[in-house]
Amino acid sequence: MTGVPNKRSTLRRQTVNASVHRYEESIGGRPYLIEVAAVSQDRWRAHIVRIPGVPTAMMPFYGATPREAARLLCDWLTRAHARASSPAGSV
Repeated sequence: MTGVPNKRSTLRRQTVNASVHRYEESIGGRPYLIEVAAVSQDRWRAHIVRIPGVPTAMMPFYGATPREAARLLCDWLTRAHARASSPAGSV
């Protein structure tokens, strides 16, 4: 033991639904695995699960349901692929 005094810490515990929903989507010809988890009551966070060789969106998308959060992320990916595949300045 060292001479450091024993400090007590107080942890605040909040229970949320720990279920995770997964959606497989093909967007722009690429496969995506979207994972959605509860962050609080009526608030879900969607993000892309890393798949080798597929870019990952770093920002999460939030919705009131798992399906809504996943749909918002899919919509954004669809727009991003459309923009990337169109000629410069046409979108």
